[in-house]
Amino acid sequence: MKYASAEWPVVLICKGVSYYGTADEDLFFDWIEHIPSIIKFDGRWKYLFLHFESADIPDADLRELLALFYRYDVDMKQLAIFLNPGNSVWFYEQRPNYWHTKVFGEHKL
Repeated sequence: MKYASAEWPVVLICKGVSYYGTADEDLFFDWIEHIPSIIKFDGRWKYLFLHFESADIPDADLRELLALFYRYDVDMKQLAIFLNPGNSVWFYEQRPNYWHTKVFGEHKL
């Protein structure tokens, strides 16, 4: 299993997020603002960029990102960058869960 370097800044892309009302859009951005590992966010056109200091984020923040990306149908494959030896048991090895295939694909252990 290969882990990402925790030393490099990370930028995730939320492309073409669909909101089902003004309040839903407000909730999306409120959710982002309450994930401490996201140091800033900005956007252009249909793209929203989430900036992180590194790929070394707390488990609680990763769980929030999993839920956020799942709820708003953002490409979850990008979240694999956060896999590390400290979270591999619950994030990668423990199955079934709602995110595994969306993040890591169908490959086997």
